[in-house]
Amino acid sequence: LLQPAVSVGNVGQLAIDLVISTLNMTKVGYFYTDCLVPMVGNNPYATAEENSVELSINAEVYSLPSKKLVVLQIRSPFIKNKYRPFSQALISWVESSKYARVILLSSSHAYQRNDEQLLGTPLRYLLTPDLEKAVGGLMQELNWKEMEKVAAYPGINDKEKVLHIPGGGITKRLFTESCSKGIQMAVLLKFCSEGDNIPDAFILVNYLNEWLQLIKSEVSTSNNSTDASSQWKIPSSWRLLFGNGLPPALF
Repeated sequence: LLQPAVSVGNVGQLAIDLVISTLNMTKVGYFYTDCLVPMVGNNPYATAEENSVELSINAEVYSLPSKKLVVLQIRSPFIKNKYRPFSQALISWVESSKYARVILLSSSHAYQRNDEQLLGTPLRYLLTPDLEKAVGGLMQELNWKEMEKVAAYPGINDKEKVLHIPGGGITKRLFTESCSKGIQMAVLLKFCSEGDNIPDAFILVNYLNEWLQLIKSEVSTSNNSTDASSQWKIPSSWRLLFGNGLPPALF
């Protein structure tokens, strides 16, 4: 199961868009919840006029049996104080569906990095203990950097370290609950700032591709390369990411 966290810059959601669009995944259902802001719109992955009028809502499920891949796309923000019930509903769905592993695409505020996190790549990963046993060695081979823990009380007690993902939305909650429930979960995240986050989405999806090999690519994320961007299919809905241009009548 591949899914985004609704986090800073919507990087995870944009990366999921690229996966669904490129692999031409089939919509198989909806994730019905009252934890997200209600939303309805046209088909974001329309390729022709005929399929552009299909409706899409705030949480949908896509499938690609040939790659044993299911994707949950989330398109609207959380309603206040609904993080916990959503996490519980999601984890019970993961358990009942017997997913082998869950990959959460997320992001975190670049301006809240500590000194250690400022060095090298802006990409990080986290693995639950159960998944660490299975793929920990592969992450070492890929030369990936694990998300650093930070001091719980900086300057007072630097020995007690905690996981801190500012701007990460439900990332930390889902990860810690997966750890306690024995679910195999990986978090892949990028440090970023709000703005035009399309380049961040390409970097994050290339990072994911280094591991899962969803498309054939020889691009390394170590130099933040977006050379593989031409291999990912941009969905038609991205034309509307920033709304329309300024009306000439203003001038």
